[in-house]
Amino acid sequence: MRTIIVTASLLFFSVFAQGQIPTSGNVFVGYSYVNTDLSPAGRNSTNGWEATVEGKLLPFISMAADFSAYYGSENITIYPPLPCPIGNPNCGPIVESVGTAEHNYLFGPRVSISVSKFRPFAEALVGAGHINANAAGSDTSFATAIGGGLDYKLLRILAWRFQGDYLRTSFFSSTQSNVRLTTGIVVRF
Repeated sequence: MRTIIVTASLLFFSVFAQGQIPTSGNVFVGYSYVNTDLSPAGRNSTNGWEATVEGKLLPFISMAADFSAYYGSENITIYPPLPCPIGNPNCGPIVESVGTAEHNYLFGPRVSISVSKFRPFAEALVGAGHINANAAGSDTSFATAIGGGLDYKLLRILAWRFQGDYLRTSFFSSTQSNVRLTTGIVVRF
């Protein structure tokens, strides 16, 4: 008897829980490129991946959870400790290349509309970014991404995405204005 009551209760409450789950959405995984200005020594390119889970809230509005990681190297300027004897060739600033790994965790609304096989969208995401720059140390900062993209329907459940964002972070007490370009496969449900 107890098993029947528990089973009936689970079925009863699962009907209400299903009403809270978005009725449609998608999962995206793809290659991502970021042109970053982490160092005053110049802009550098990093490569990585991006993954997004999106759930519809209203016909044209959904919520997206966006996760990404980028790997590469940055040129950083290292200044020797002072005082430095005059005439010492090692007294000037040194530019070194250090390996970097950046991870971003962003969340926010996405507005889209489907037109034939195309689905253009715009998004405004906020969250956090974390970077590990090996010898230069690591840092975590507030991060934002504003941009959009286009999904091209290949099959009923598959699409291909092209996306571009302005990604802003503030690592090591300076602001980075980055361009993020992404492409990959979308599984729609």
